[in-house]
Amino acid sequence: QVQLVESGGGLVQAGDSLRLSCAASGRTFNNNAMGWFRQAPGKEREFVAALRWSGGYTIYAESVKGRFTISRVNVNNTVYLQMSSLKPEDTAVYYCAVRIRSTSAVVTTTISYDYWGQGTQVTVSS
Repeated sequence: QVQLVESGGGLVQAGDSLRLSCAASGRTFNNNAMGWFRQAPGKEREFVAALRWSGGYTIYAESVKGRFTISRVNVNNTVYLQMSSLKPEDTAVYYCAVRIRSTSAVVTTTISYDYWGQGTQVTVSS
């Protein structure tokens, strides 16, 4: 059982920066990977970034590469998403997810994860 608590969403202007936080608690001893996804109104939930807990391997969606950075604080089981050069098309609800048991090397799909946060709204105005 894992609980995820997200924070950091808000309303910003294009070009601004924002940092999202996701703190995991509960049974996290077998944490394998954590990721960020986003979902805009009328759109499907899409992959943003992921981090493999052991080793720190990271992967990003092409649409955010060079602008977003995923990082972690190991002792607190916390993952961050630092977003810069934000664009209106980045507007979405952002979700944090954690995978406990590794059944696949794939970390870019929603079905790869076991638990999800409640989501936090990010709105980027032009």
